[in-house]
Amino acid sequence: GFIGSDHVAMLLAMDAQRDKGPTLALDIGTNTEVSLIRNGGIDCVSCASGPAFEGGHIKDGMRAASGAIERLRIEGDRVQYQTVDDAPPSGICGSGILDAMAQLYLAGVVEESGRMSDDHPRVRSSKGQREFVLVEKKKRGKKNTDITITQWDIRELQLAKAAIRTGIDVLLDHGGHSEDDIDRVIVAGAFGTYIDISSALEIGMMPPLPLDKFEQVGNAAGSGARLALLSASKRVEAEALAAKVHYIELSAVSNFRQHFIRASRIGRYHIRDGKRKETD
Repeated sequence: GFIGSDHVAMLLAMDAQRDKGPTLALDIGTNTEVSLIRNGGIDCVSCASGPAFEGGHIKDGMRAASGAIERLRIEGDRVQYQTVDDAPPSGICGSGILDAMAQLYLAGVVEESGRMSDDHPRVRSSKGQREFVLVEKKKRGKKNTDITITQWDIRELQLAKAAIRTGIDVLLDHGGHSEDDIDRVIVAGAFGTYIDISSALEIGMMPPLPLDKFEQVGNAAGSGARLALLSASKRVEAEALAAKVHYIELSAVSNFRQHFIRASRIGRYHIRDGKRKETD
Protein backbone atom coordinates (compact mmCIF):
# COMPACT_ATOMS: atom_id res chain seq x y z
CA GLY A 1 0.00 0.00 0.00
CA PHE A 2 2.98 2.35 0.40
CA ILE A 3 5.13 1.44 -2.62
CA GLY A 4 3.23 2.04 -5.83
CA SER A 5 3.31 3.03 -9.46
CA ASP A 6 5.21 6.28 -8.87
CA HIS A 7 8.22 4.43 -7.48
CA VAL A 8 8.00 1.78 -10.20
CA ALA A 9 8.02 4.63 -12.74
CA MET A 10 11.13 6.07 -11.11
CA LEU A 11 12.90 2.71 -11.23
CA LEU A 12 11.86 2.34 -14.88
CA ALA A 13 13.28 5.78 -15.78
CA MET A 14 16.64 5.07 -14.13
CA ASP A 15 16.90 1.64 -15.79
CA ALA A 16 17.27 0.03 -12.38
CA GLN A 17 17.46 -3.57 -13.55
CA ARG A 18 20.84 -2.94 -15.17
CA ASP A 19 22.58 -1.67 -12.01
CA LYS A 20 25.13 -4.21 -10.75
CA GLY A 21 26.90 -2.55 -7.82
CA PRO A 22 24.85 -1.46 -4.78
CA THR A 23 22.81 1.63 -5.71
CA LEU A 24 20.48 3.57 -3.44
CA ALA A 25 17.49 5.24 -5.09
CA LEU A 26 15.36 7.70 -3.11
CA ASP A 27 12.17 9.47 -4.12
CA ILE A 28 11.83 12.03 -1.32
CA GLY A 29 8.45 13.43 -0.30
CA THR A 30 5.84 13.20 2.44
CA ASN A 31 6.22 9.48 1.89
CA THR A 32 9.80 8.63 0.86
CA GLU A 33 10.49 5.43 -1.04
CA VAL A 34 14.01 4.03 -0.87
CA SER A 35 15.36 1.13 -2.91
CA LEU A 36 18.63 -0.76 -2.66
CA ILE A 37 19.52 -2.20 -6.06
CA ARG A 38 22.26 -4.78 -6.55
CA ASN A 39 22.88 -7.46 -9.18
CA GLY A 40 19.41 -6.90 -10.60
CA GLY A 41 17.67 -7.43 -7.25
CA ILE A 42 15.68 -4.64 -5.60
CA ASP A 43 14.81 -4.28 -1.90
CA CYS A 44 12.51 -1.40 -1.03
CA VAL A 45 11.13 0.41 2.02
CA SER A 46 8.63 3.19 2.55
CA CYS A 47 9.51 5.92 5.07
CA ALA A 48 6.87 8.13 6.69
CA SER A 49 9.02 11.25 6.41
CA GLY A 50 6.07 13.61 6.77
CA PRO A 51 5.58 17.07 5.24
CA ALA A 52 8.37 19.01 7.02
CA PHE A 53 10.74 19.03 4.04
CA GLU A 54 7.89 20.29 1.87
CA GLY A 55 7.16 23.20 4.23
CA GLY A 56 4.39 21.50 6.20
CA HIS A 57 4.19 21.68 10.01
CA ILE A 58 6.93 24.35 9.92
CA LYS A 59 6.07 27.76 11.41
CA ASP A 60 7.12 29.80 8.38
CA GLY A 61 7.24 26.90 5.91
CA MET A 62 5.79 27.25 2.42
CA ARG A 63 5.98 25.63 -1.00
CA ALA A 64 8.73 26.67 -3.41
CA ALA A 65 6.86 29.72 -4.70
CA SER A 66 8.09 33.25 -5.35
CA GLY A 67 9.72 34.68 -2.22
CA ALA A 68 10.47 31.33 -0.56
CA ILE A 69 13.96 31.07 0.94
CA GLU A 70 15.60 28.24 -1.01
CA ARG A 71 19.27 28.62 -0.01
CA LEU A 72 20.67 29.73 3.33
CA ARG A 73 24.03 30.21 5.07
CA ILE A 74 24.86 31.47 8.58
CA GLU A 75 28.09 33.37 9.18
CA GLY A 76 28.48 34.61 12.75
CA ASP A 77 25.38 36.66 13.50
CA ARG A 78 24.56 37.21 9.80
CA VAL A 79 22.16 35.11 7.70
CA GLN A 80 22.67 35.04 3.95
CA TYR A 81 19.82 33.68 1.87
CA GLN A 82 18.50 33.34 -1.65
CA THR A 83 14.80 33.42 -2.49
CA VAL A 84 12.83 32.01 -5.41
CA ASP A 85 12.69 34.69 -8.17
CA ASP A 86 14.89 36.90 -5.94
CA ALA A 87 11.63 38.21 -4.49
CA PRO A 88 11.31 39.66 -0.95
CA PRO A 89 11.35 36.77 1.58
CA SER A 90 7.91 35.45 2.44
CA GLY A 91 8.75 32.10 4.10
CA ILE A 92 11.06 29.12 3.73
CA CYS A 93 10.65 26.07 1.47
CA GLY A 94 12.09 22.56 1.73
CA SER A 95 15.61 23.14 0.42
CA GLY A 96 15.98 26.23 2.62
CA ILE A 97 14.65 24.35 5.64
CA LEU A 98 17.27 21.63 5.14
CA ASP A 99 20.00 24.27 4.79
CA ALA A 100 18.77 26.03 7.94
CA MET A 101 18.96 22.87 10.03
CA ALA A 102 22.47 22.06 8.77
CA GLN A 103 23.69 25.62 9.28
CA LEU A 104 22.25 25.88 12.80
CA TYR A 105 23.99 22.63 13.69
CA LEU A 106 27.32 23.74 12.20
CA ALA A 107 27.04 27.09 14.01
CA GLY A 108 26.51 25.32 17.34
CA VAL A 109 23.01 26.77 17.75
CA VAL A 110 21.41 23.31 17.54
CA GLU A 111 23.02 20.45 19.44
CA GLU A 112 23.32 16.83 18.30
CA SER A 113 20.24 16.05 20.40
CA GLY A 114 18.24 18.70 18.52
CA ARG A 115 18.06 21.08 21.45
CA MET A 116 18.33 24.74 20.47
CA SER A 117 20.84 26.72 22.53
CA ASP A 118 20.18 30.30 23.58
CA ASP A 119 23.85 31.25 23.15
CA HIS A 120 23.41 33.25 19.93
CA PRO A 121 22.23 36.82 19.34
CA ARG A 122 19.53 35.65 16.93
CA VAL A 123 17.99 33.16 19.36
CA ARG A 124 15.07 34.40 21.43
CA SER A 125 12.18 33.01 23.44
CA SER A 126 8.66 33.25 22.00
CA LYS A 127 5.48 31.61 23.26
CA GLY A 128 7.42 29.34 25.60
CA GLN A 129 9.97 28.03 23.09
CA ARG A 130 13.24 29.15 21.56
CA GLU A 131 13.43 30.32 17.96
CA PHE A 132 16.15 31.55 15.63
CA VAL A 133 15.45 34.70 13.60
CA LEU A 134 16.30 34.14 9.94
CA VAL A 135 14.86 37.37 8.53
CA GLU A 136 13.88 40.45 10.52
CA LYS A 137 10.55 42.04 9.73
CA LYS A 138 12.24 45.27 8.64
CA LYS A 139 13.61 43.37 5.62
CA ARG A 140 10.18 42.10 4.58
CA GLY A 141 8.59 45.24 3.24
CA LYS A 142 4.95 45.41 4.30
CA LYS A 143 5.15 42.19 6.31
CA ASN A 144 5.28 42.93 10.04
CA THR A 145 6.62 39.61 11.38
CA ASP A 146 10.04 37.94 11.45
CA ILE A 147 10.76 34.67 9.65
CA THR A 148 12.05 32.18 12.22
CA ILE A 149 12.97 28.54 12.79
CA THR A 150 11.56 27.30 16.10
CA GLN A 151 12.51 24.49 18.46
CA TRP A 152 9.34 22.72 17.34
CA ASP A 153 10.44 23.05 13.69
CA ILE A 154 13.76 21.38 14.54
CA ARG A 155 11.92 18.46 16.17
CA GLU A 156 9.76 18.05 13.05
CA LEU A 157 12.87 18.06 10.88
CA GLN A 158 14.54 15.49 13.12
CA LEU A 159 11.63 13.10 12.66
CA ALA A 160 11.68 13.57 8.89
CA LYS A 161 15.40 13.05 8.45
CA ALA A 162 15.44 10.13 10.91
CA ALA A 163 12.71 8.35 8.95
CA ILE A 164 14.71 8.59 5.72
CA ARG A 165 18.05 7.55 7.24
CA THR A 166 16.39 4.68 9.09
CA GLY A 167 15.05 3.35 5.79
CA ILE A 168 18.53 3.53 4.27
CA ASP A 169 20.19 1.86 7.27
CA VAL A 170 17.62 -0.95 7.39
CA LEU A 171 18.11 -1.70 3.69
CA LEU A 172 21.88 -1.82 4.05
CA ASP A 173 21.63 -3.99 7.15
CA HIS A 174 19.18 -6.35 5.44
CA GLY A 175 21.44 -6.66 2.40
CA GLY A 176 24.60 -7.19 4.45
CA HIS A 177 26.20 -4.00 3.15
CA SER A 178 27.91 -1.00 4.71
CA GLU A 179 27.73 2.56 3.36
CA ASP A 180 31.21 2.07 1.90
CA ASP A 181 29.82 -0.53 -0.54
CA ILE A 182 27.46 1.94 -2.24
CA ASP A 183 28.42 2.83 -5.81
CA ARG A 184 25.95 5.67 -6.25
CA VAL A 185 22.95 7.35 -4.67
CA ILE A 186 20.14 8.57 -6.92
CA VAL A 187 17.95 11.31 -5.41
CA ALA A 188 14.63 12.03 -7.13
CA GLY A 189 11.48 14.00 -6.44
CA ALA A 190 10.75 17.73 -6.44
CA PHE A 191 12.41 18.24 -3.05
CA GLY A 192 15.32 15.96 -3.88
CA THR A 193 16.03 17.93 -7.05
CA TYR A 194 16.77 21.20 -5.29
CA ILE A 195 18.36 20.22 -1.98
CA ASP A 196 22.01 20.87 -1.22
CA ILE A 197 23.39 17.35 -0.72
CA SER A 198 26.06 18.78 1.60
CA SER A 199 23.30 19.90 3.99
CA ALA A 200 21.71 16.45 3.91
CA LEU A 201 25.08 14.93 4.79
CA GLU A 202 25.74 17.40 7.62
CA ILE A 203 22.54 16.50 9.49
CA GLY A 204 22.96 12.76 8.92
CA MET A 205 20.01 12.30 6.57
CA MET A 206 22.28 10.51 4.08
CA PRO A 207 25.30 8.25 4.60
CA PRO A 208 28.58 10.25 4.63
CA LEU A 209 29.71 9.41 1.10
CA PRO A 210 31.73 11.53 -1.37
CA LEU A 211 29.57 14.09 -3.18
CA ASP A 212 30.42 12.61 -6.59
CA LYS A 213 28.45 9.48 -5.67
CA PHE A 214 25.19 11.44 -5.54
CA GLU A 215 23.00 12.10 -8.60
CA GLN A 216 19.96 14.40 -8.47
CA VAL A 217 17.69 13.33 -11.32
CA GLY A 218 14.57 15.48 -10.96
CA ASN A 219 11.08 14.11 -11.55
CA ALA A 220 12.12 10.57 -12.48
CA ALA A 221 8.62 9.23 -11.72
CA GLY A 222 7.18 11.60 -14.33
CA SER A 223 9.82 10.50 -16.84
CA GLY A 224 8.99 6.85 -16.17
CA ALA A 225 5.28 7.52 -16.62
CA ARG A 226 5.95 9.09 -20.02
CA LEU A 227 8.03 6.08 -21.04
CA ALA A 228 5.18 3.77 -20.09
CA LEU A 229 2.67 5.87 -22.04
CA LEU A 230 4.80 5.88 -25.18
CA SER A 231 6.04 2.30 -25.24
CA ALA A 232 4.24 -1.02 -24.79
CA SER A 233 7.57 -2.76 -24.14
CA LYS A 234 8.31 -0.27 -21.34
CA ARG A 235 4.95 -1.10 -19.75
CA VAL A 236 5.91 -4.78 -19.80
CA GLU A 237 9.27 -3.84 -18.26
CA ALA A 238 7.49 -1.86 -15.54
CA GLU A 239 5.33 -4.86 -14.66
CA ALA A 240 8.45 -7.03 -14.43
CA LEU A 241 10.10 -4.45 -12.16
CA ALA A 242 7.10 -4.34 -9.84
CA ALA A 243 7.05 -8.13 -9.62
CA LYS A 244 10.70 -8.42 -8.61
CA VAL A 245 10.78 -5.69 -5.92
CA HIS A 246 11.12 -7.14 -2.42
CA TYR A 247 9.22 -4.90 -0.02
CA ILE A 248 10.38 -4.66 3.60
CA GLU A 249 7.85 -3.43 6.15
CA LEU A 250 9.82 -1.12 8.46
CA SER A 251 7.48 -1.55 11.42
CA ALA A 252 8.15 -5.30 11.34
CA VAL A 253 11.95 -4.93 11.48
CA SER A 254 13.08 -6.24 14.87
CA ASN A 255 15.62 -3.47 15.53
CA PHE A 256 13.63 -0.64 13.93
CA ARG A 257 13.48 1.36 17.16
CA GLN A 258 17.25 1.13 17.60
CA HIS A 259 17.79 2.34 14.02
CA PHE A 260 15.33 5.21 14.42
CA ILE A 261 16.74 6.49 17.72
CA ARG A 262 20.25 6.35 16.28
CA ALA A 263 19.17 8.24 13.15
CA SER A 264 17.34 10.93 15.15
CA ARG A 265 20.53 12.53 16.42
CA ILE A 266 21.94 15.28 14.21
CA GLY A 267 25.35 14.98 12.56
CA ARG A 268 27.31 12.80 10.14
CA TYR A 269 27.75 9.19 11.18
CA HIS A 270 28.80 5.74 9.97
CA ILE A 271 27.49 2.42 11.23
CA ARG A 272 30.36 0.29 12.51
CA ASP A 273 29.72 -3.10 14.16
CA GLY A 274 26.09 -2.13 14.61
CA LYS A 275 26.92 1.13 16.41
CA ARG A 276 26.81 4.78 15.45
CA LYS A 277 30.26 6.29 14.90
CA GLU A 278 30.47 10.05 14.39
CA THR A 279 32.50 11.29 11.43
CA ASP A 280 33.74 14.70 10.27
